[in-house]
Amino acid sequence: MESPKGSPEWLEVFTAAERPDLWERAGQEEVLDRVWPEYNHHGNDSPATFRALVPRYADFQMLFTDRRADRIVARGRAIPFRWDGTLADLPAGIDALGPRALSEEGGPPTALSALAAEVDDTLQGSGLSRLVILAMAALARARGLRSLVAPVRPNWKDRYPLIPIDRYAAWTRPDGLPFDPWMRVHARLGARILRPAPRSLHIAAPVEDWQAWVGMAFPDDGQYVFPHGLAPLTVSGGEGDYWEPNVWMLHDAMQLA
Repeated sequence: MESPKGSPEWLEVFTAAERPDLWERAGQEEVLDRVWPEYNHHGNDSPATFRALVPRYADFQMLFTDRRADRIVARGRAIPFRWDGTLADLPAGIDALGPRALSEEGGPPTALSALAAEVDDTLQGSGLSRLVILAMAALARARGLRSLVAPVRPNWKDRYPLIPIDRYAAWTRPDGLPFDPWMRVHARLGARILRPAPRSLHIAAPVEDWQAWVGMAFPDDGQYVFPHGLAPLTVSGGEGDYWEPNVWMLHDAMQLA
């Protein structure tokens, strides 16, 4: 696919349909998987959605490479789904989005949802994440999908895990832009907040697993703040229960170029 406007000359972009070999290589190298905290890889429902993306939705998955070094530097994952444009019809979060998109009930998709924009940690802050969003919008436009939505994972929310996501999402800087940097990237591209999603991605697992994932002990029942967590972990009866919050944001794909 064509690189987004403003891309550096060394950047190439391919869909998984165009380069299935490159997509497989990205999974084997696991460099981009490591941008997520370990616990994020253990959702109860979300893995089924991510596993279904290729080959079923290979046209909507993209890889960004540095042609100078034959290096994969970013990945964008997205899924088309049917949405009537109202808040009432918007899924509760990633866990609710996946089954709806995969079922394809009610007719052809009308919107594209971002699932992940992953940038090699050595290049984070370089503007690549913005290009991933622009590439997703281009894919949506090419297929007549006007809306690009994103269940944004606010990347400073782990600094404020006790603040409810609805309050956090409303925080702004003096210039009126969102307080959160990742939400700010979307806002600068014209996105607006649709609503917070306090129960977007569910992870429930034995305490022993949680202790291994986050590197701390949970000696008793209760609520715990843990490294990289966006909300508290509830421990009860040997089980750890966690709902990761997101913030739904909306782009007009037809204008995002």
